[in-house]
Amino acid sequence: MRRGFTLLEMIVATVILAVAVVGLLSAISGALRNAARLTDYDRAVQLARLEMNELLTTSRLPRDTVLSGEFAPDQTGGLDAGWQAQLTNFEKPPHPQAGGLALDRIELQVWWTKGNGAARRTLTLDAYRQRVLKPEDVNPAGP
Repeated sequence: MRRGFTLLEMIVATVILAVAVVGLLSAISGALRNAARLTDYDRAVQLARLEMNELLTTSRLPRDTVLSGEFAPDQTGGLDAGWQAQLTNFEKPPHPQAGGLALDRIELQVWWTKGNGAARRTLTLDAYRQRVLKPEDVNPAGP
C-alpha cells in the first residue's frame, strides 16, 4: 500500500485553505475600517471636549448668537473639522432679581469629514452653567 495524498486531495485542501484565507482577510479589512472610523470619532470627541471647556470658561459669550469656527489642522490629525455653538437661557427664577441665579445652556456641534467627497459627520454636546443675574438681565432696556 502506498502512502501519500492524491492530486485531488491536494486540490481540495488548497481550495479549503484559500477560502479560509479570503474570509480572514475580509474580516481583518472590515476591522481596520471600523478602527479607523472609531479613531476619527474619538478625535472628534476630544476636540469637542476641548472646545466645550473653552466655551464654559469664557464669561462674555453672546447670548442667542451662533458662533462657529474650524479646528487647526495640527489638532485634527488630517480631518477637516469645525464647530458651531450657541448660548441660550435655559432657566430663570419665576421672579428674577439682580444677584439671583439663572442657568445657561451651551449647545456645541462638532463636524468632521475625512478627505474630499466624504460624508460630513456630526457630534453634539450640551453643557449647563450658572450665572448671576445683572440688573440689565432683569430689566432689559427696550426700544
